[in-house]
Amino acid sequence: MTDILEILREDYRKFPHDQTYSIYADDVYFKDPLNEFRGRDRYRTMIGFIKTWFINPRMDVHTLERHGNTVKTEWTLHWNTPLPWKPNIAIPGWSELLVNEDGLITSHVDYWRCSRIDVVKQHFSLGK
Repeated sequence: MTDILEILREDYRKFPHDQTYSIYADDVYFKDPLNEFRGRDRYRTMIGFIKTWFINPRMDVHTLERHGNTVKTEWTLHWNTPLPWKPNIAIPGWSELLVNEDGLITSHVDYWRCSRIDVVKQHFSLGK
């Protein structure tokens, strides 16, 4: 079986396309500053939204490490919003994922190093 870190590294590299949803438990818990839900299907739908509505989405991973049953990633999510001026958006943050004894991710919690209002402001920083 492939190491979960290898799978995550590859998924982040091609994010949001061709993600490996089979590494998530059916009832995976997900939370970020905008969403909170359970379920792999809901997780797939959220990633599909990013793929469909964001322009040039990309996840730059700065660190990816595992300690016991916890995986921590440091990243910056980038995209252009489909507004006429196509602003560049960047959200720095980190994720904490819990892996069960079967090797499935049961919890995926994202934290942002900026506020939601900071993200909104990026949409109106013309010329930057």
